[in-house]
Amino acid sequence: MGVLNLTPDSFSDGGRYATPQAALEHARRMVAEGADLLDLGGESTRPGAEPVSAEEEKRRVLPALEALLPLGVPLSIDTRKPEVAAEALALGAHLLNDVTGLRDERMAALAARHGVPAVVMHMPVPDPATMQQHARYADVVGEVRAFLQAQAHKALRAGVPQVVLDPGIGFGKTLEHNLELIRRLDELAALGHPVLLGASRKRFIGALTGVEAAEQRVAGTVAAHLFGVSRGARLLRVHDVKAHREALAVWEALGAQEVARG
Repeated sequence: MGVLNLTPDSFSDGGRYATPQAALEHARRMVAEGADLLDLGGESTRPGAEPVSAEEEKRRVLPALEALLPLGVPLSIDTRKPEVAAEALALGAHLLNDVTGLRDERMAALAARHGVPAVVMHMPVPDPATMQQHARYADVVGEVRAFLQAQAHKALRAGVPQVVLDPGIGFGKTLEHNLELIRRLDELAALGHPVLLGASRKRFIGALTGVEAAEQRVAGTVAAHLFGVSRGARLLRVHDVKAHREALAVWEALGAQEVARG
């Protein structure tokens, strides 16, 4: 899943793809590099981010979505606002990605009405601006698992055709919380739904590697994602598609050889 931020203030590439033409060029590049689907977002959800209005988010996202539809790859709308989701899905978005975990029942209803899958992500509170203040868990994996299981059940009962689970790396989590979730990702995969891992260029990777610039955290990102795949992740949300495709090709070849020897 290639990340396409249509925002001026995203932590890694804010402002670079704010016009439909720039978004289209970057989207074409990611598809050429091997992206299977693209995730479009018009509101930054980094820690402490300021919210934007639904109208502003639609202004950023909808023209780009229309421009990208002819590419023929599935497009995901990354939003926590039902008003934005409704218009994006009506235009033809193929997947709803809600960082608040479908807490607003209108989101599940929209996905059900349009017959599209939904990504259910964990965040301790539905507000990115304050989420880091709530990074307190007795058992982070157990609590995240319980939340995702409950929200997935509600979504399926509402008629959503399929759910994808996302542990919400970096969303109301400390460094140790992030590491524990990736180490034990198989416990989320055991719930029986595809698991999406999105650790791309995030702050915890910089903390581990000493790399301050987000766009230079590629190697650490690939390492985290490969480990996640070994624990059951089936979708990777990434900024650097080419690096991931190359790493996965080698990793899978080595894995296939292990299977052949076994």
